[in-house]
Amino acid sequence: MNNETRNEIKSYIALSGWKIVDIVEKLKEYGIETTPQGLSNKLSRDTIRFSEVKAIADIIGYKIDWTKKD
Repeated sequence: MNNETRNEIKSYIALSGWKIVDIVEKLKEYGIETTPQGLSNKLSRDTIRFSEVKAIADIIGYKIDWTKKD
């Protein structure tokens, strides 16, 4: 993941009115234990799991849609 992807995820979180600390609390309901610093580190280091990204999208009211290229 590059900075563009990290910034995109963080932008969707912010635009949805969520904060990282709130996302971390809600992730517990998905069985994902982390801290705000841990989540930020995962985004920065490109070590976030796809399952975590899907959970974040679900929490903020989005879904990840795979669309075939033309």
